[in-house]
Amino acid sequence: MKPVIALVGRPNVGKSTLFNRLTRSRDALVADLPGLTRDRHYGEGRIGKRPFLVIDTGGFEPVAKEGIMYQMALQTKQAVAEADVVVFIVDGRQGMTPHDKTITEFLRKSGRPVMLVVNKTEGMKYSAVAADFYELGLGDPRVISSAHGDGVHDMVDEALDLALAQAAPVEEEPAEAVDRGIKIAIVGRPNVGKSTLVNALLGEERVIAFDMPGTTRDSIEIPFERDGRQYTLIDTAGIRRRGKVFEAIEKFSVVKTLQSISEANVVILLLDAQQDIAEQDAHIAGFVLESGRALVVGVNKWDGLSVDRRDFIKAEVERKLHFLSFAKFHFISALKTSGIGPLMKSVNAAYAAATAKLTTPKLTRALQEAVEHQQPPRKGAVRPKLRYAHQGGQNPPIIVIHGNALEAVSDVYKRYLEKHFRETFSLTGTPLRIEFRTGKNPFATTST
Repeated sequence: MKPVIALVGRPNVGKSTLFNRLTRSRDALVADLPGLTRDRHYGEGRIGKRPFLVIDTGGFEPVAKEGIMYQMALQTKQAVAEADVVVFIVDGRQGMTPHDKTITEFLRKSGRPVMLVVNKTEGMKYSAVAADFYELGLGDPRVISSAHGDGVHDMVDEALDLALAQAAPVEEEPAEAVDRGIKIAIVGRPNVGKSTLVNALLGEERVIAFDMPGTTRDSIEIPFERDGRQYTLIDTAGIRRRGKVFEAIEKFSVVKTLQSISEANVVILLLDAQQDIAEQDAHIAGFVLESGRALVVGVNKWDGLSVDRRDFIKAEVERKLHFLSFAKFHFISALKTSGIGPLMKSVNAAYAAATAKLTTPKLTRALQEAVEHQQPPRKGAVRPKLRYAHQGGQNPPIIVIHGNALEAVSDVYKRYLEKHFRETFSLTGTPLRIEFRTGKNPFATTST
């Protein structure tokens, strides 16, 4: 197995910057603001031929007893428990703090090998910077700059040596793409239960689920298996209206969430049945639709609602999200795990529809059936002629229709064709795009 390195420290010491450098990615949010990372975040790294896993954690408050800091501390403690070696990061520019001493006491009791790393030392005299931290009693501090990469390679080599001294030798793994299965992004407004749904699917408190809007600020990817099938769940930050995105942190989170939608195979849009369907829900759904992602809608917190309230929400969903008629809607309780099975079946069906391979003969036959049942209306003296169709892409499916005078096809007839193709090929849960290509007249000339 690959050795596991956990990055631990107080807020804003550069843990996420180091994580991004080690994983050669931008998966962790980075800004000059404390408390940016809240959940533990996994990535794969490699130094030379040595692979490893690295865990980014939030700012650590070991003595926190309640609130979000307590939840973050639980995540960090879990990361320490999973690690083969802990890289304890301190800030060389601020020097040692009482907070660093508190974290040291916890790490010493954890029984895990600990490497003390002094970060943000670019342009400073290393020996002078390190001297301040010998008082922690964790051996010789390693001095690095995660932003510039100074000393990082040697530090990781030492950390891996320390980890391997505690574990069995690592076998070299073939450089093959890992099958992460269906990639599912769970999106929605803040506090609708996204993290609770992730935990319900996984059967463990994997991400912070806390009764406070905006608890999740980063997008967390989690490999997952259900009924013998591989998935990757993405728990995303809640998207608020543009006017309410004041903090730089939330602006970063929105970008990460929108990127997650674009990268996903299937999106689960989570709504809150205890709140009215808001304009922002429709905006998020619209972005999913524009991105061409397969979609399943979960209406959460359905348990305990009165019959009148349920009827009202169903009517609101139908009225405000009518443009999502292609998607399956499920009324669920993530907290009580009710309705989760049917929800995942719809995810599988949506993925199958989004990636369906449609042959040209079958598409052309379906097109001819649609035209025979209802011909496209004339536009002036011109009636469009639809001759044949082929598939132009997947995820979302794109059907390209060839013929003559296709610029005269009305939007109403285009929607009719879309409905016919959906019913013919069972394309439920995915947007469907139809493109028209008019053949050129080989006898047309431009000469005068």
